[in-house]
Amino acid sequence: MKKMNAVLRGLVFLAVAGAVGYGLGLLVSLLVTGQLDPAGSVPAVFAWLLGATGFLLGVAGYGPAASGLLWQVLGTFAGALFVTAARLLLGKTPVLGPFLFSEPAWVFGAFVGVLSFIAGSGIARDWAKWARGISTPEHHDDEPGWHKYFWVSLDHKVIGVQYTMIALLLMAIGGSFALIFRTELAASQLQFLTAEFKLFNQNGLQLYNSLMSLHGILMIISILLGVSGIMNYAVPLLIGAQDMAFPRLNAFAVWIAVPAAVLLVMSLLLGGFDTGWTGYPPLSSRAPVGMQMFFLGVFTAGWSSILGALNVIATIVRMRAPGMTAWRMPIFVWASMATSIIALTATQLIGLSFQLVMFQRLLGMGFFDAAKGGNPILFQHLFWFYSHPAVYVFVLPGLGVISELLPVYVRKPLYGYRFVAVSSLGIALVGFLVWAHHMFTSGMNEYLRVPFMYSTLLVAVPTGVKFFSWVATIWKGKIETPTPMLFVLGAIVVFLLGGLTGPPNATVSVDLHLHDTYFIVGHFHDTIFGGFVFPFFAAIYYWFPKATGRRMSETLGKIHFWLMTPSFLFLTFGMMRIGLMGMRRRIADYDPALGFDLTHLLMTVAGYLIGLSVLVFFVNLFRSITRGERAEGNLWNSRSPEWQVPSPMPQHNYPQPFEVVGEPYDYGLAGSKYIEFTRAK
Repeated sequence: MKKMNAVLRGLVFLAVAGAVGYGLGLLVSLLVTGQLDPAGSVPAVFAWLLGATGFLLGVAGYGPAASGLLWQVLGTFAGALFVTAARLLLGKTPVLGPFLFSEPAWVFGAFVGVLSFIAGSGIARDWAKWARGISTPEHHDDEPGWHKYFWVSLDHKVIGVQYTMIALLLMAIGGSFALIFRTELAASQLQFLTAEFKLFNQNGLQLYNSLMSLHGILMIISILLGVSGIMNYAVPLLIGAQDMAFPRLNAFAVWIAVPAAVLLVMSLLLGGFDTGWTGYPPLSSRAPVGMQMFFLGVFTAGWSSILGALNVIATIVRMRAPGMTAWRMPIFVWASMATSIIALTATQLIGLSFQLVMFQRLLGMGFFDAAKGGNPILFQHLFWFYSHPAVYVFVLPGLGVISELLPVYVRKPLYGYRFVAVSSLGIALVGFLVWAHHMFTSGMNEYLRVPFMYSTLLVAVPTGVKFFSWVATIWKGKIETPTPMLFVLGAIVVFLLGGLTGPPNATVSVDLHLHDTYFIVGHFHDTIFGGFVFPFFAAIYYWFPKATGRRMSETLGKIHFWLMTPSFLFLTFGMMRIGLMGMRRRIADYDPALGFDLTHLLMTVAGYLIGLSVLVFFVNLFRSITRGERAEGNLWNSRSPEWQVPSPMPQHNYPQPFEVVGEPYDYGLAGSKYIEFTRAK
């Protein structure tokens, strides 16, 4: 009841603070421009920043979350005002811009806002004390109760939940954006996003582009955070560690994602952007100020990914339980290691590419401006050198979840364990050699096409190893189908469709025709849903009892699965069908003579059913926290070490250390053991 009261209080604070911010924005806009623009960007930005701060203040009080956001708001406006004053004193024009401040002022303000969030939330407080020679406790014990999830915690389990909840929030926002523009596409001709429609200083077509672009990047950032959530929660438990190697760095990595998310949503309110999630110049070099918020938001989120990856690698290398050799590590740990290697070594490239466009806009540099000797194709090489390996950052943990859970529910050893383990590293390695298949139509040097075609096709080999293992593991198994297993099976089917529709795109002659069609959209959604979204839900249903001591409802879980899976399959088959018939992607309207209306209408219905299924999941999630059935003992009859201790997990994980004495997946083999608990010395 207290939790519901806190949420209700947060919503009241959200409404009040948002209304105050909106009114303040209207007043400021009126004073500066002399015009009252209720649908403009300035009141929307004020409402967003103050409303989000008010919500967290209402839910959890004046803790790190609300304090950090308040400091970010103050820092953003202080930085913007500083640059505005400097431009005024130096005689630079324009002093102001169409979104109140000029672009340099907004960029500097946003940067100062991120630094202010770090200071206001206290995530660097221990480091600051160390710099002054003040010692701090090695561990900060969390207060019992749900408030700890809104405070800075050093416990990897709390941090894993924080990552997961931020990911789910961004997924909900990004999915809502998709439903808006999906509704516009339900019929040919413009429905409501027309040229006369005005919101956030954008007309309907511009808003369509912004929603489409933000849907892509918000879902991608949510997946990166979801990956970090699963790895943070599960990896130390699976290897027998008390925590991550660097707990404070771990806390910093999750909290820095909060100002990044704020900036990404601000990009919609400050004019949006029309580049898609890729941010290609020359479009990105002349888009509104929202483009810069997009760049800064992704750049900031990149720090979360890099620091988190470093922590995971150090934890796996240095903190495994006695007896846990490389060939006795759980497959999910192998997948996490491969994922973290990619994130640690490649994320800098997307940050660099976005930073160069920022400098081009702010300082007139010509990195990607052909008129100044620059090369826009260079941006694509830098961008995709990270962004294709990033696909494996998305899917490798999901594939690890499949391999981790499948033996539990078929009661058989994982077939070809060593090959599956090495295949994750193989995918990570080959993933760095395939980026240019995204650029077959870009005008890059033609002699690069064939080598990248072959390297792309080569990725199917280590991926095929995993499919062969899964099928062989299922074969003649004693299959049980609780909700986690349903999502595992759904993941295998959907990811297979993503895999089968990939090789045609890797073939140059076919890709030249398919590249800008909805076939690519269908293929990509199959890959991401099968490789991450379905396994993500499986992981939540599987480890939720370990985190909370309660089970999620099996009935609601199966409603979630059976609503989402057929709807999603219909949606992506529809995308690929109309793509093969010539439907271009990233457009707000299409010719009724093409005959796509019925398919688009049915796809829109399928999209809403997917949204409804996720709503069922959220109801199940929050209801089960307090009302779920008690989870006692080894709920899934798993060999994994975390299920050998009571739920929820103790703060420092294992009261007694354990030693690994057998193989992790010897299900069904009489007398086999994976771990033995030993007496603490």
